[in-house]
Amino acid sequence: MEEARPVRWRATLEYDGAGFAGWQTQPDHRTVQDVVEATLATLVQHPVAVTPSGRTDAGVHAEAQVISFDLLVPRTSDAIRDGLNARLPLDVACIDAQIAPEGFHARHWVLRKRYRYTFLARRPRSALIANRAWHVRTPLDVPAMLRAAQVLLGRHDMSSFRAHGCGATHPVRMIEELSLVEDGELVHLVVVGNGFLRHMVRNIAGTLVQVGHGRRPESWVGEVLAARDRHAAGPTAPAHALTLAEVVYGEGPAPWKDDGAD
Repeated sequence: MEEARPVRWRATLEYDGAGFAGWQTQPDHRTVQDVVEATLATLVQHPVAVTPSGRTDAGVHAEAQVISFDLLVPRTSDAIRDGLNARLPLDVACIDAQIAPEGFHARHWVLRKRYRYTFLARRPRSALIANRAWHVRTPLDVPAMLRAAQVLLGRHDMSSFRAHGCGATHPVRMIEELSLVEDGELVHLVVVGNGFLRHMVRNIAGTLVQVGHGRRPESWVGEVLAARDRHAAGPTAPAHALTLAEVVYGEGPAPWKDDGAD
């Protein structure tokens, strides 16, 4: 009997990172990867290995985490999406599932990603968005933060914003867009780039807060970038305020080499 030929699938996941030790499987910890792979295996009755667009850290959320995986049994898109949602825990949902283009790879085909980091700039804490925003307690000088951040646009050595233990082979990254959007007492830092070093957005957020609170001048961010030294930058902002908001793909592998960065 001829073995079934694997069919490559692409799915988009949404998850609340509060209850997970991150994306990547870890012994004795609850991870998104383990939950999704176990649920898929139950749904299709064979083991399934899932590849994400990138790994998210413990506590980080996703609105549009894209995964690729191979199935040995025929299923419709609705059957995969709805079957997953009937079995997944409430803090993970499948938004969409489709048969992928030939050779699709959720990591290697990424052109750019959009991350959003949210600050709550008011004195009282929030009961409703405590797991979605960094409570900074005092107002932020958003125009000053935005002016300071412009030096980060473009292609730079981002060593000053790179966490210890980062698996990337080099620290150079391209930031295509960087904006700060005020929404009442919330401030959203939105960063778009072709790849991210470990904790890169959180380290940018922690650095910009120093400017937003007047502890550092706007010119300091350029000095931090030029230092190429993590110790020169601000503290790492908490993970719970970071969300993977969008992943954009091309029609084939990205033109740059995959080097372990998310």
